Amino acid sequence: MNRRQFISLTCFAPFLRLAQATEKKNAVGIVLDDGYLEHHISPAHPESPARYREIKLALENASWTDSLLRLSPQSLSSAESWLTTIHSNEHIAAIRQDKTTFNNALLATAGCLAAVDAVMQAKVRNAFCASRPPGHHATNTGQEEGFCYFNHIAVAARYAQQHYDVAKVLIIDWDYHHGNGTEWAFYRDPSVLFFSTHDQFAYPGTGSPSRIGEGPGKGFNINVHLGCGCDDKTMLAAFETHLRPALANFKPELILISAGFDSRKDDLLGCYEVTDEGFYQLTRWVMAIAEQCCDGRVVSLLEGGYNIQGNSRAVLSHLQALSQT
Repeated sequence: MNRRQFISLTCFAPFLRLAQATEKKNAVGIVLDDGYLEHHISPAHPESPARYREIKLALENASWTDSLLRLSPQSLSSAESWLTTIHSNEHIAAIRQDKTTFNNALLATAGCLAAVDAVMQAKVRNAFCASRPPGHHATNTGQEEGFCYFNHIAVAARYAQQHYDVAKVLIIDWDYHHGNGTEWAFYRDPSVLFFSTHDQFAYPGTGSPSRIGEGPGKGFNINVHLGCGCDDKTMLAAFETHLRPALANFKPELILISAGFDSRKDDLLGCYEVTDEGFYQLTRWVMAIAEQCCDGRVVSLLEGGYNIQGNSRAVLSHLQALSQT
């Protein structure tokens, strides 16, 4: 190495390290793990490994996704220790009777917790979990509910609160189906604001706008019923009309999204008309709120979405929006 090279390296190395750290902090994290291919409910079931496979293929075929920072799930043992913040020992033991299903569902929880770690430690700006099976219907019945076993997003909220001292969490659920399990978990809890848009007459038949929380949680549960044909404009209007006013007095330190893309047009189990551009705009809306309230901290995880190609396209639109500064 000559003198000029030495001087160049020693003078500019600190600035290069700072630039690299800043670039990493501004990156979007994505949780991927081929273990998400292992879960099977039954042949031809709509919640199939093809959902993950197609997302991964779409990511590989889009050159801009090279900028995403790949994240790995936490260890299963670490994630398992947090299940009891939401689920009873009886529920966990019942799911554990099928060890393969237990591990597959726990891997999705582990992915969500890893995303929370990356965002809360400022390793990434925000993160998306391309995980399955979904979780927002899971309560404590000891069995699968709406393809769900553990409520990953509810566990993630408690994890953020207890592990990172996050005082207030906003959970947004735009799945076509109501996140009854998430409502159940926080119905009396003023530290979690749950906002859900859905068709209340679809499975599981819950999500009436009259359910607003109870006791200390009264006013912190917001259900918005949107009927068949709901489109981009209708969905965005619901966020503006019902969620924005609630945020005047609720300042979240972290935003979690149950990103169900069965609210997309042409889904097998939904009847909405939301487009990929609509999901882009919804994501940007949430990001603007996050910038105002919590330094842009957003963790999103896959819930529903059963048109295999449509689901992957919606995921890409969501990630593109998360990637915008």
